[in-house]
Amino acid sequence: MAKIIAIANQKGGVGKTTTSVNLSAALGVYEKKVLLIDADPQANATSAFGINPDEVESGTYECIEHIKPIEELILETNSPNVDLVASKMDLVAAEIELVDREGREYMLRKSLQSIQDYYDYIIIDCAPSLGLITLNALAAANSVLIPIQCEYFALEGLGKLMNTVKGVRNSYNKSLDIEGLLLTMYDSRLRLSNMVIDDVRKHFKDMVFETIIQRNVRLSEAPSFGENIILYDASSKGAINYMNLGKELITNNEN
Repeated sequence: MAKIIAIANQKGGVGKTTTSVNLSAALGVYEKKVLLIDADPQANATSAFGINPDEVESGTYECIEHIKPIEELILETNSPNVDLVASKMDLVAAEIELVDREGREYMLRKSLQSIQDYYDYIIIDCAPSLGLITLNALAAANSVLIPIQCEYFALEGLGKLMNTVKGVRNSYNKSLDIEGLLLTMYDSRLRLSNMVIDDVRKHFKDMVFETIIQRNVRLSEAPSFGENIILYDASSKGAINYMNLGKELITNNEN
């Protein structure tokens, strides 16, 4: 049975898609069968695998709307053991169309039931909002992984997100856990980065991953070549960080 992990934070630019793509790739390298669902209308996770969102015929929209079974929406990627349900701009429409739908919070959960035994991990890349599509992801997930940028406003909005997770747990998904808080964009030269790490670890203790994702030029370059960091430059800091995160996640879940 797959472990379903939503990667969410309502703040933009914290490394959600970077984490979704590269964590999926790392888990694939460790021979875990992974499905990445791009649940963001910006479709950055889709293009990060070299797939043009404008050429996607069917994807997450059809999955959430139950227009097609998920088995027909799964694409192979250029990354070993990683499959993708792609996104495109029409996913925006789902936010509006789901409003009057009965059981609207559980549309994604229902779609995933038929394939859960086929994968080890299902990763959902959420949009930087707390709308209905993100709510669907949280209602479908076993846990949520929260990337936090090592910058001044890192903790701003985190309380709101924690309250949202708590609300989802109370109302829609009693088994939703926090997988962990992931510190991203760390620059060891900046005193502020170290202060943020100390703050987050002090407040959230064991909820914070040991692995920290460092700021890395190669990590920023990889998506423009339609590759994850491991394919693009396996010896880079970014690749090593995400391989360490994959290993930590597997250890936390399988020991």
